[in-house]
Amino acid sequence: MTDQEADRSGNPTTTRSADSPPVSELSFSEQLSEQLGGMRGITESSIPVVMFIVVNIIWSLSPALIVAVGTAFVIVVYRLLRREAIRHAVNGLVGVGVGALLAWRTGEARDFYLPAIITSFVYAAVLIGSVIARRPVIGYVWAVIAAGGRHHWRNHPRLVRVFGWLTLMWAGVFLSRGLVQGGLYLVERENWLGAARLAMGLPLYLVALGVTVWGVRRAAGATLEAEAAAQSR
Repeated sequence: MTDQEADRSGNPTTTRSADSPPVSELSFSEQLSEQLGGMRGITESSIPVVMFIVVNIIWSLSPALIVAVGTAFVIVVYRLLRREAIRHAVNGLVGVGVGALLAWRTGEARDFYLPAIITSFVYAAVLIGSVIARRPVIGYVWAVIAAGGRHHWRNHPRLVRVFGWLTLMWAGVFLSRGLVQGGLYLVERENWLGAARLAMGLPLYLVALGVTVWGVRRAAGATLEAEAAAQSR
């Protein structure tokens, strides 16, 4: 005997039996935040950048690169010692490491930020492309973390539209990062470039996450209600 469970928070209808494992107690917003790195992940990725900016201003480029890479490495080791997930920390270490290598080879502090600028444009292009192909990325993210990997949302035009707009919103976030930071890179304002990277991190993340959760809850809840009404006829 199975029970169909659904809620209006964007979580899907799931089938559970008496001996099945419990459904995760994390809400959709918490799961989405975790997949995107969460506030802790963004904060930790910002620390090496802050260290680079400060040391580069008061000292010079080479010590700044050493401190930035060393800080990112310490964060990874700290997570390992605490037996915590290191995926986002390792990604941060790689990003800092590539930027540091570029800056070291060219002798230009602004090149430390170049990988993140390029990545922002790549993310924006992928997200926009997924909407054009009617395969919005946010829909697949929702399917993975809140719908058990099922992609039934593609059968609902309303959900496809909502996920499309949300995907474009995230594309706008990355595109704005790339344009602003890319402009500062071209005019060689490395200190302002570092400040822009920090300012366009957590604040934009929180706004985009809030809009995403609100949009998914509203659209998914309305779709579930419509399905229930149709089945009761």
